[in-house]
Amino acid sequence: MVASPLQPPAESHNVLGEPLQECGCAPLTGWFRDGYCHADPGDFGRHTVCCVVNESFLTYSRAQGNDLSTPVPAYNFPGLRPGDHWCVCAARWLEAYEDGMAPPVRLESSALSTLEVIPLDVLRSHAA
Repeated sequence: MVASPLQPPAESHNVLGEPLQECGCAPLTGWFRDGYCHADPGDFGRHTVCCVVNESFLTYSRAQGNDLSTPVPAYNFPGLRPGDHWCVCAARWLEAYEDGMAPPVRLESSALSTLEVIPLDVLRSHAA
């Protein structure tokens, strides 16, 4: 069952062990496009890190082959701009971190399962 954009997914927690908070609805983000950074086994990318995207991350992501800035009308994707909140793949965020390009993270909106990929102290170092 997919949650509505105004209700958190049932029994989902964030990296702090608290109830998962909404990441963003303008544009609508998340694996389920419900505003929350939670996933299911079908989300091989694990879109669980809620970021406040910035220009350096958007440029970095584009250079890595994942253009998040360009609109894709066929998928109802408006393209991201600096300041937008977006659920990023945990491994991609960690890669950006290791390259010095990671955007700020909203801990309250990043799913607990993120900690299987990224240590909490690393996330805290980039808390928005």
